[in-house]
Amino acid sequence: MSVTIDAVAAKATRREWIGLLILSIACLIYSMDLSVLFLAMPAIVADLDPSATQLLWINDIYGFMVAGFLVTMGTLGDRIGRRKVLLIGAFFFGAASVFAAFANTASMLIVARALLGIAGATIAPSTLSLVVNLFRDEHERNRAISIWGTAFALGGLIGPLIGGVLLQYFHWGSVFLINVPIMAALLASAPFLLPEYKDENAGRLDLLSVALSLLTVLPVVYGFKKMAAEGFELVQLLPILFGLAVGVVFVKRQKVLEHPMIDLALFRIPAFSASLVVNLAGVFFIFGIFLFQNLYLQLVIGLTPLKAALWSIPSSLVFTVMSFQAWRVTNKLGPVKTVLLGLVVNALGTGLMAVAAWHSSLVGVLGASMIMGLGFVPVILTTTGLIVGTAPPERAGSASAISETSAEFGGALGVAVLGSLGTLFYRFGMENADLSGLSAVDRDSVISALGTALEIARNTGNEAAPWIGLARDSFAGGFALCCALATVTLLLLAAVAARVYARTELDESRIGGH
Repeated sequence: MSVTIDAVAAKATRREWIGLLILSIACLIYSMDLSVLFLAMPAIVADLDPSATQLLWINDIYGFMVAGFLVTMGTLGDRIGRRKVLLIGAFFFGAASVFAAFANTASMLIVARALLGIAGATIAPSTLSLVVNLFRDEHERNRAISIWGTAFALGGLIGPLIGGVLLQYFHWGSVFLINVPIMAALLASAPFLLPEYKDENAGRLDLLSVALSLLTVLPVVYGFKKMAAEGFELVQLLPILFGLAVGVVFVKRQKVLEHPMIDLALFRIPAFSASLVVNLAGVFFIFGIFLFQNLYLQLVIGLTPLKAALWSIPSSLVFTVMSFQAWRVTNKLGPVKTVLLGLVVNALGTGLMAVAAWHSSLVGVLGASMIMGLGFVPVILTTTGLIVGTAPPERAGSASAISETSAEFGGALGVAVLGSLGTLFYRFGMENADLSGLSAVDRDSVISALGTALEIARNTGNEAAPWIGLARDSFAGGFALCCALATVTLLLLAAVAARVYARTELDESRIGGH
């Protein structure tokens, strides 16, 4: 594959950088909405009195809808215009935010959150593909993608903080109303600052493909989230298998359509497929390991939630700073070397994490997470640029959506699979524990998970029992095993990716843009 551009790429002006600022703020708000609701849940429970099932859907429906509609919105942007789709999404995101803020029943809030997710699905693919259109120069484009990625990282970090401040002084609906002025600013400024781009020969959107894509993504994500939340059970495989079966039908339909929703030819581009796999694997391990880390700090090390959050600040800062500075690494080394070196550094971090987890070292765990951030962030941002950059210009929106959907799958899959693997190791370690004196129900609970084991120990006055130490060691062993698996996989992935990229003729000045 060989791609060329003009000899001299146009430099961005102040207009493009202001446009990037507007796009980044929209991404920040989109990312915030994934986490800002957590702190508001007690107030929502007190006000709306949702059932346990309703509470689950209030939390999860936003992420489900985002995951389900990413591909549809990215493809729609290629067809009718990426700026147009972003503006339509921004309008409905603002309107749904008002609906959510003034919801007076749990059902209304669930519907509002679902609408927010559908509207939010326009933001990630549209903003990324527009960033690519705005910045033609390779170095500026790398920097712009880093800033775009920083907005997502900051959204996750400051969402709970902003939510906490608002909830201190205002009604819980304020965590949604903060979206409105941001989306209004985007609607007012985007027509003047952002270019429009669409594929003039894209054809009409196939509605059956849209339905099949939803029936592929939503059941699979749902199944993995249930697995992560409740532990592995065979019944949870049913929605996953159903989604995969529909996915086969979806792929077969794309092959016969004159204007497919997803151009399967993209997956025949070696750099595209390799970058997509690296991107998914990176998110898979980082989400799964960080879930373990948060539990480990509290359940094994014994930190309170507040102290665990405070101890995690240094690694969070590394992720944020690296998101903002990753473009320097990419510009200096080039995209391929950045990806390969980042995978090795990430593997080093997970290896050190395995050792620290096994030896119950707080400083070791947090230091390892910082090293993981140094490797992970450049890999994710650079592979995102590679995924979009190796796709034809008219497919940038679809490629962006595939990249974001891959990340959604990677996160859900990582939490579910690594969580299940750690649980299996924990139960294996607890098989020979002396649990005499506990009831049969309590014994089953102790063997099932460390969190419930510690709770039962407190309730039954067994906090000094020998099996408490064994339970913590078993959990730490499961954590270390998952980190060791990550190390081996990331190193193997680096070796495979190196071979794929070496066989691909990449014009690196073209990667990440059009």
